[in-house]
Amino acid sequence: QVQLVESGGGLVQAGGSLRLSCAASGLTFSTYTMGWFRQAPGKEREFVAAIGWYGSGGSTRYANSVKGRFTISRDNAKNTVYLQMNSLKPEDAAAYICAATGPSSGWPRWIHASEYANWGQGTQVTVSS
Repeated sequence: QVQLVESGGGLVQAGGSLRLSCAASGLTFSTYTMGWFRQAPGKEREFVAAIGWYGSGGSTRYANSVKGRFTISRDNAKNTVYLQMNSLKPEDAAAYICAATGPSSGWPRWIHASEYANWGQGTQVTVSS
């Protein structure tokens, strides 16, 4: 049974930083592409970032809205994916949700939530102005 557990959310002032973690179990982590999505109240779930499985060279992709401010990384030895978020803006406030998809999925399909079969519960990020 695949489990994804996010942590690291919280309240931060605009311009501040947070580092989110997602610990995975029940899967061969290195063979999965990992994604971060976010969902604000009343809005659709949107793609934030993804990092490919080892066969893709661990390539990374970002939504334009976070490019240059957020960094996704993974530690395959710890079965964990991270999202470093810098220069946070009020519009970044949302529940951040970790997801996993198998190696058959490639870019640009990573931006679609429907590509991911496994999801975490999310961690809340609040940004005060």
